[in-house]
Amino acid sequence: MLIFTKVMPAMEQMIETGANVEKARVFELAAELFGVLATPMRLRVLSALCDKEKSVSQLLQEIDTTQPNLSQHLNLLYRAGVLAKRKEGTQVIYRVQSEKAVTLCRTVCTQIAIEMDEPSSVPASQRLSPRVVS
Repeated sequence: MLIFTKVMPAMEQMIETGANVEKARVFELAAELFGVLATPMRLRVLSALCDKEKSVSQLLQEIDTTQPNLSQHLNLLYRAGVLAKRKEGTQVIYRVQSEKAVTLCRTVCTQIAIEMDEPSSVPASQRLSPRVVS
């Protein structure tokens, strides 16, 4: 919570310097993106697609889930603009559309992995995940 309270004034100042940006709308859109990215399954999908595009069957080989469940998550990520897709014969091939969203996820997941692997190397005031015990 301490980090959030320090970041909020900076975020609000950044938003205020934007041309006629409505603060409430900025926060709504940010929350919408975080909601799309807020499931472990969708983060696994993004991780699997970071380096190259893949078909649904290729993703199923990497991600332990059912085809209907994977398709639901892929469809949501596609509708949100995070992923793009194309047809190749009977296969649907997915790729990352929003590199910024992937960078955001990669940054957060990397930081949490560091906190889990070396909890004493990250001061409590700089942790993203308060649940990681040192």
